[in-house]
Amino acid sequence: LIDPLTSIMSILITTVGIMVLIYSDNYMSHDQGYLRFFAYMSFFNTSMLGLVTSSNLIQIYFFWELVGMCSYLLIGFWFTRPIAASACQKAFVTNRIGDFGLLLGILGLYWITGSLEFRDLFGIVNNLVRNNGIDSLFATLCASFLFVGAVAKSAQFPLHIWLPDAMEGPTPISALIHAATMVAAGIFLVARLLPIFTVIPYIMNLISLIGVITVLFGATLALAQRDIKRSLAYSTMSQLGYIMLALGIGSYRAALFHLITHAYSKALLFLGSGSIIHSMEPIVGYSPDKSQNMVLMGGFTKYVPITRITF
Repeated sequence: LIDPLTSIMSILITTVGIMVLIYSDNYMSHDQGYLRFFAYMSFFNTSMLGLVTSSNLIQIYFFWELVGMCSYLLIGFWFTRPIAASACQKAFVTNRIGDFGLLLGILGLYWITGSLEFRDLFGIVNNLVRNNGIDSLFATLCASFLFVGAVAKSAQFPLHIWLPDAMEGPTPISALIHAATMVAAGIFLVARLLPIFTVIPYIMNLISLIGVITVLFGATLALAQRDIKRSLAYSTMSQLGYIMLALGIGSYRAALFHLITHAYSKALLFLGSGSIIHSMEPIVGYSPDKSQNMVLMGGFTKYVPITRITF
């Protein structure tokens, strides 16, 4: 299925993916898992492209699971570190909650309409709602379950706990997960199913409410962080809240515009922070507690003249 939404998302994923891969070549050159890293990254990009080009809900669910699995492998890339191992498990379990909701929503939608193809689905749902041929409570429940899947993937308020811990992977992975791929999947799902959400009562209010809570919550927590990557992670969560809010009030174009601008800017911020962390390591030591601590970065500009200008 090729439409404006698909083409925008595909361009986004491929361009950010290429930037991250070029950056990783140098960044990961001293790591033992160099080949493993690029295998995971390519698999991740492939799954994500499969997700956005899906024409029905079964395909979406299949690639959704693949993206979840890749994120588990990437976050736990340095699995010998206990923190990274627990972080990838946390991300995996939180996303399984969302996936279960998504599956229930897809099954419920199939039960109501008898179709999973997007082309037929929107028309059938509109007709049923117009002719009152649909139990509004059941429809609202199905739509809520579909939305739960998006909430877990896009790190919205109750299921946001995996996102800051996802910082345990290498920095290029953080850039990819946070900017173009993983968190954009939830936004993509809501944008794709927006014609269904608009005709079912209360769902748009729910989407806006979750968006507003996430905006305030994420921004407040971002201010309190000392770790540069965790601070960026909470900032991502807050910006995704804005996009959810825009979708919830039906402003589709504004949401997609913010998704694009945020994806590129956040990817560059993460890659810049990776450069800073690498330069910090010889000065303060090789532990992430020190090299990622923003308190210790005062007067640091003389060591990174190029990054200073770009960052």
